[in-house]
Amino acid sequence: MSAAARPALSVVPSTPLDSITGLADRLRKTFESGRTRPLEWRRAQLKALKALVRERGDELVEALQADLRKPIFEAWAADVGQVTTEATLALRGLKSWTKPRRAGGFFPLGRSRVVHEPLGVVLIIAPWNYPVGLLLTPLVGAIAAGNCAVLKPSEVTMRTSAVLGRRVPEYLDKDAVAIVEGGVEETRALLEQRYDHVFYTGNGRVGRVVMEAAAKHLTPVTLELGGKSPCIVDHDVDVKVAARRIAWGKFMNAGQTCIAPDYVLVHESREQELVRELGTAIRDFFGDDPKRTPDYARVVSRRHHERLAKLLESGTPAIGGQSDAEECYIAPTVLRDVSPSSPIMQEEIFGPILPILPVQGVDEAIEFVRKGEKPLALYVFSSNDAVAERVVASTSSGGVCVNGTIFHIANPSLPFGGVGESGMGAYHGRHTFETFSHKKSVLSRGFRFDPKWMYPPYGGLKTKLVQRFLR
Repeated sequence: MSAAARPALSVVPSTPLDSITGLADRLRKTFESGRTRPLEWRRAQLKALKALVRERGDELVEALQADLRKPIFEAWAADVGQVTTEATLALRGLKSWTKPRRAGGFFPLGRSRVVHEPLGVVLIIAPWNYPVGLLLTPLVGAIAAGNCAVLKPSEVTMRTSAVLGRRVPEYLDKDAVAIVEGGVEETRALLEQRYDHVFYTGNGRVGRVVMEAAAKHLTPVTLELGGKSPCIVDHDVDVKVAARRIAWGKFMNAGQTCIAPDYVLVHESREQELVRELGTAIRDFFGDDPKRTPDYARVVSRRHHERLAKLLESGTPAIGGQSDAEECYIAPTVLRDVSPSSPIMQEEIFGPILPILPVQGVDEAIEFVRKGEKPLALYVFSSNDAVAERVVASTSSGGVCVNGTIFHIANPSLPFGGVGESGMGAYHGRHTFETFSHKKSVLSRGFRFDPKWMYPPYGGLKTKLVQRFLR
């Protein structure tokens, strides 16, 4: 489906500004009524989310295809389906997650425990690259924790936004979960209000705007950003397997994935072989003409296509390099002869272009990575466990995948989040529940044990005893 052939919407879906004003206060009344606290309510809403995916999943996938020409497999496996996975996990763990936890250590003057309580009203702002999963997956944790939530889908993927805007209120408690569509003006109206947590996924530029707005109300934030996620390929490696895994992680969703390998630092002795095997993998995945396969997505918009087309000039295409503005198509591309100072190495690519930079060894690769900002993900391929562990220990990133790409995000037991420029805070599985909860310390005392030595007058003896035991 070409960009021109995609079904058009007469206008970008948007919520009237006058209905956005005071929205957080309206939901706060619901929260303060106690409606969202019972586990029965939380379970019902989580089951409703699963029902939304089960009954409206095909409709969401069709919208994703219209917006991104996202392959059906990728739409289910990497976007819509993750909502079901997370909701199922939350339903299983809800009782244990919400159970007060005894605090360790010996403290004779009372019993200590930690109680998870909901924060209140939270705002979740989603991006366009995985517009279903990255909106509703955080919502799973917000609901599990007992919060009310305002959802803001991306206006860039307007067809998906329209489906979400129509279907979410049909399934979820409208007094506790609200969805707001639109662009900059609607987002600005949302950010003017006070929330108890703001969860934003997107780029660092907007992340700073979100954080500045939240700071006016001392509202905590989770920022899921991105960055230039490096891929280090050692000389001691199965190049064929490494190339297949790198190509899969890079060209999924046409490279529009926040943890896609952004560039490759390969040992100079394996560069030619890696490029050759990447070409083989691309042909195996997408055929001789990726433009014709239904398994390869498109760039989201003309504006992003234009940006990526300019980045193609940063090196020599060893594979691919073709583009079509009318179809928002950029071929799966591998670039060689790329300078570290070239434009493509100065910003997150967020598209299907993979620069290959040769290095003399892993130590040079580590130094290269450490000179840049801390990325959201880091990938290292080596048959030598010691080499892989040295990379893990010597670099900082949101997460690491050894001898693979992307898959570390699929384990809901692992926290997913960035560090430094790539974000703050983490989520997935129980970690999302923790993000949207306040850990309240509670100490309970009885009346029978009430030693007088605790109280004034202290005198010299009490003071000496305290100094003796606490010095």
